[in-house]
Amino acid sequence: MAWIRSDVNHDEVIDEDSVRFIGGQIRLGLSQRMGVEVSLDRHSESFELLNQKVKETPIQASLLLKLAGGGFQPYLLGGPGWYKRSVSPIEGPADELDVSTTEFGWHAGGGLEVLAGRHFGIHADYRYTFLDFNDDDDQEIGGGGVVGRLLPGYKGSMWTVGATVYF
Repeated sequence: MAWIRSDVNHDEVIDEDSVRFIGGQIRLGLSQRMGVEVSLDRHSESFELLNQKVKETPIQASLLLKLAGGGFQPYLLGGPGWYKRSVSPIEGPADELDVSTTEFGWHAGGGLEVLAGRHFGIHADYRYTFLDFNDDDDQEIGGGGVVGRLLPGYKGSMWTVGATVYF
């Protein structure tokens, strides 16, 4: 499960809730300390008054770097993500009213996996999505200054909680 939230400007008064996604992942260990993950989540919501059904599907590929071994394994992660959104009518002809977009963005974060045995683990992580590495000189992130220019900005974040079965 993932809880995804878009970045909200805290100066504005906006009631923005996080949205729950259900999905799956495949993790492959490359070594004791490194692995890769491909995850796909899905969320669908209907808006009866607008006659619209919205489907969101983020797909992320991540490089995992485990910081310790043993039963408690903190890790860092990061990689590319493709975020697909489609809007279609609930009723009526779909051909003319279907709209679909796909955005690309980088993500990074960290987490913890607790191994409950040789073949089973539970993990939770936090990911910043749509990282912006200050390519635009007009944008000041992090309050400006040297530190603000070094830190990336982001458009959203997500908590992910899951269970992994190892073969």
